[in-house]
This record gives sequence, structure tokens and C-alpha cells, in this order.
Amino acid sequence: MLLRRVDERIGLTRAVAAVFGDPRDPAKITHRLRDLIAQRLYGLCCGYEDLNDHDTLRADLRMQTAVGRTEVLASSPTLCRLQNRATRAQAVALHRVLIEQFIASHQTAPAELVLDIDTSDVPLHGRQELAEFHAYDDAHGYLPLYVFCGQSLLACVLRRSRIDGAKNAAAVIKLLVARLRQAWPGVRIIVRGDCGFCRQRLLRFCERAGVGDVIGLARNARLEARVALAELMLAEEYGRTGVKQRWIDEFPYAAETWNRKRRVITRLEYGAQGTHPRFVVPNLEAEAVDRYERLYCARGEAENRIKEVQLDLFGTRASGHKFAANQLRLLLAALAYTLMQRLREIALAGTELARATAATIRVRLLKMKIGAAIVRNTRRVRILLASHHPLRALFLHAARALAP
Repeated sequence: MLLRRVDERIGLTRAVAAVFGDPRDPAKITHRLRDLIAQRLYGLCCGYEDLNDHDTLRADLRMQTAVGRTEVLASSPTLCRLQNRATRAQAVALHRVLIEQFIASHQTAPAELVLDIDTSDVPLHGRQELAEFHAYDDAHGYLPLYVFCGQSLLACVLRRSRIDGAKNAAAVIKLLVARLRQAWPGVRIIVRGDCGFCRQRLLRFCERAGVGDVIGLARNARLEARVALAELMLAEEYGRTGVKQRWIDEFPYAAETWNRKRRVITRLEYGAQGTHPRFVVPNLEAEAVDRYERLYCARGEAENRIKEVQLDLFGTRASGHKFAANQLRLLLAALAYTLMQRLREIALAGTELARATAATIRVRLLKMKIGAAIVRNTRRVRILLASHHPLRALFLHAARALAP
């Protein structure tokens, strides 16, 4: 019921149904498109990862009440047909829903937005369309591209695995920047990513569009030669004091494929395990220490959000045969993440679950094994929870925060 309240507040399933399109004959429809979307998203949030779980859930009175029906919900074959008729146009439309939800979540225009771009892997165990072997992961799979802004998910593009990890990154960032600036013309945008995204196309777009970037740079012989003397100094100081040494500096550098020299920040460390240099290419004017420690190092938080989408909300369940169907499965996980993230933001702020992951919120708040009675009549549905609910105060706080 908390998920229903959040959904009503932000209009997520209504927005999805409005752009998704429904080719079915209206005269022969039993389950509305919005109800199918809500049933699947609520199921993912509550931990039901497979479609065949809905063969039992369709008769669950709580799920029926949350979706807004008083009769049985859709079966797994109905939900399967919904996924299998997915198209590329629908994937684009659902990405627009994600960005519009992000924009609507702000009451005032933000001064600065940091877009974290990263990839992950979706392992495959069958003969899915466009499945390829990826040597780094030593498995067949897909290589999705994610873009986060803080805890909000803006894009999750499913891609073949045997490609450059930065493929499509510049195009996705360009589309996101255009929409964000349309909504907030004065916003400052910064793109942040690891060395896998240090590509000329992305760097030059950021420079032309006035977008800040802080992107890692892979080690190579030329870079290591530039810092070799500094590493020797750190090694000598470590040998003298026995204390781990750390140094941050900058220098101009240009790879062969670059059109000009750019500023490179280096972070050098020397300790018991030897040296491990890091390099970053920012186009922002500020001290090297501030750009590396305050801005670049914070990008690792996006990896935790990816884990929520893929592990807590089952974004790796790419068991459909068609590539478009698997893209829809990933997008449904992304929409479920948006629902959980907004629940955390609206209803759980200031509570013990304010920074909890989706899995923790599910276990402690949504799927507690607590007895309840459901009373239906012609006017209303009443859900009577046990008075000894261990998180009774927290549940009441969330329910009141979500009240109309």
C-alpha cells in the first residue's frame, strides 16, 4: 500500500501507460495497461522477480488492492506477452519517463547536477538475441550503460557486450543535457566517469556544450614516465618514515588522438604494496586536490546504485529471447528503482531507513511476515495490521508522509 501511495503521488505507472502504447482490441481487454505495469512494478519492489510468481500474486488481496482492482489480476502469460511485444520506440519513451520523473522531483531549479556514467554486465545463460562473449567477464552477456544523478536513475541503455564500453555514451549524455537545460536553462552540468569513458567524442562534446567533465584516464607508458621521478621521491620518503605517502599534482598532456593538450590531474601513492598512480582529465578550473578528492572520488557511489537496480530489483533477469524484451525488463527494474527511491525520499526521510537500500526497505517494511486482516465491502477496503508490528511507528510515519 505504501508503493501505491508513492505511485499515486508521482504518477509513475500512469505516465508509463500513457507513452507505452497498447495494440490490443479495447473490446477484448480484461486488464488495463496501467494495471499490468503497476502489478509488475509492485511485484519487483516486493521481491517477486519472475513472471510465474504472478500466478499466485494475482489472487493476493493486498496486491489487488494496491493495483486498484477487486478481482484477480493478470496471469504470467499476459505479462509475458506484454514484455515480448516490446519495441525500441517504447524503450525510448520509457527513458523519457525516467528523465521527466527526475525533473518533476525538484520543486526548484538545482544550481548544479553531476551525471555519473558507468557500465555493468548482465550475464546470459541461454540463446538470447545479440548475446556475445565478453572476454573481461569471461561469459556471454549484455553490457548496459547507466547514467545516475545522485540517487536518481536517468538512463539504462542495454547494449551488446562486444563493444567499446563508451559506445553511445556521448549520444546519451547529449540527449540528457538538452532536456535538463530545457527544463533548467541556468543549471550547471558535470559529467563524471572512469577511464573507460575517456574518449575524444565525449570530451569534445563536453567542451563544445559548456558541460563540465571529470573523467579518468587509463595508465600508459607516457603518463608513467611523466610521474616516475615523483614516485621515486615518494618511495624514498616512505622508506625513511615508514608512513604511506600521497601526492596530487597536475600537468598538460595530449594523447595522439586528441585535438589539443588537456589538463591531467595525477594522484600518486606509495605504501607497503608499492605504487598505484591514478590520472584524471577535468575541464573544470579548480585546485587539483579539490577536483580529485571532492568530485572524482565520489563517483563510486553510482556503483552502489547500479547494484540496487541489478541485484535488489532484478535488473539482470534478461531471460527473454528478444533483445527488445530484455531492454524492457531492464527498464522495468529501473522504474521499480525509481518507485523505491521516491519512497525513500518522500516517506522515509529522517528515519532509520533514510539511507537504506531497496533490499533493506523491502525486508524491513514491505514484506514483514506480520498477520493482517483484509475487510472488503462495497464502499472501501480496510487492511488491519497486527498491533505488535515491530516497525509500527516507522510504517505510520511513512503512511502519514504519503497521505493525500
